[in-house]
Amino acid sequence: MTGGSSQLRSQKRLLGALLVLLLLAQIDQPYPEVALLQHIPTMLLIVAAPWLLRRWPLSTASVACIIAFMALHTLGGRYAYSNVPYDDWARALTGSSLSDAFGWTRNHYDRLVHFAFGALSVTPVTEIGRRWGGLGPRGAALTVLGWVLAISCLYEIFEWLLTIVAAGETADRYNGQQGDIWDAQKDMALAMLGAILVLVIPHGDRR
Repeated sequence: MTGGSSQLRSQKRLLGALLVLLLLAQIDQPYPEVALLQHIPTMLLIVAAPWLLRRWPLSTASVACIIAFMALHTLGGRYAYSNVPYDDWARALTGSSLSDAFGWTRNHYDRLVHFAFGALSVTPVTEIGRRWGGLGPRGAALTVLGWVLAISCLYEIFEWLLTIVAAGETADRYNGQQGDIWDAQKDMALAMLGAILVLVIPHGDRR
């Protein structure tokens, strides 16, 4: 009981930290026209998480992975993804930008988040598959890959539909395609790569 209470407190602290980050992201919001669209998923997670965790408990490691991904998304959402000023931050710290160092011609923060989605999905989805689905290690791994591909695909379809329904400027700022006609395919590939890399890392619990 004590261990369970300690775990629940840790998970509540993680959710509290995400809530603080979400609130901070709204201060002097630079892109208010897309802020609500970007942050609705985080708000829904924070509201629903206490009930979900009571109904389907997860380990703190799994919850931490989910919170880490949502934190990356919250930071991206503040700057409409395409405008995350990581070059400015890098210059302040090192005197040079990442784009100059790597020859980038676009903002790659969205690529990082898609890769992180795949990588950070492995722990929680594997746990759910094994604990609640009765899957073995191989079945759980295949479930992770199916999850990452399916959610990535659905998200790209959502972005496509948004460009049809929303006003042009709002759609462009939310979409973050930045002129790359293969943006959706690259995003899905990076998510899959993130999941595969984590799955192939040796782990004591996988047999």
